[in-house]
Amino acid sequence: MSLTRRQVTSAALAALPLAAAAAPASAHTGRRGRTLHVAGDSTAAQKYADAAPETGWGMAHPFLLGKDITVANHAVNGRSSKSFIDEGRLDAILEVIAPGDFLIVQFGHNDEKSADPTRYTEPWTTYQDCLRQYLDGARALGARPVPATPVERRKFDADGNALPTHGDYPAAMRALAEDERVALLDIQALSLALWQRLGVEETKKYFNWTATEQDNTHFNPPGAIAVARPVAAGLLRHRVLAPRDVRRLDEEIPESWITWPTA
Repeated sequence: MSLTRRQVTSAALAALPLAAAAAPASAHTGRRGRTLHVAGDSTAAQKYADAAPETGWGMAHPFLLGKDITVANHAVNGRSSKSFIDEGRLDAILEVIAPGDFLIVQFGHNDEKSADPTRYTEPWTTYQDCLRQYLDGARALGARPVPATPVERRKFDADGNALPTHGDYPAAMRALAEDERVALLDIQALSLALWQRLGVEETKKYFNWTATEQDNTHFNPPGAIAVARPVAAGLLRHRVLAPRDVRRLDEEIPESWITWPTA
């Protein structure tokens, strides 16, 4: 079922953390700060009390960015670049995004699901076509789009080598970013290198491994912080953000700062 733009906009705003939802939504209201919007899937999404300790990396971003930058996390579990658009969720972002804002776009995990036509995209055609809609939509409104390759899952071979799991999707996004001349956050490469450095056993401390679940896709608080940190550093390195816009890149961020509100 397709939702109306108004329904999705209302749902998106209701899903934001209180600090984000309370922020003025448009540059035309005279706001002073800027907003970093995140469009993506469950690896980035805001989680709620019934999902704890599962943590999306977008939940850690407010602790790494300056106080005048609001994080609006629109990422939703199970969405692909296609289904996010088809459900009207990109339209909802474009209703509130403003000149000077940013839009991080991270999809790939669910685009890979070839058995599901509502989500599947082909890396070099429909995936790139969908991603262009995010880039074009943000730029048309004076915001800066930043595509991000999908964060890697926890997967190792028998020799302890961290393995890529996303096929051609990261390469397709890299090629698109080059063609469109936009900064790229290569989260796939960064996370794969991190999992390799940590190793088979240590990485379990970063994923949602509990007494009842062995989840090699989603993070716990340490994992979300570990992924969000190079994302923020990448925004600085590519001059999307200025030095004054980031903080704590080399500081400890207590796990207790991550909270799961009631849905």
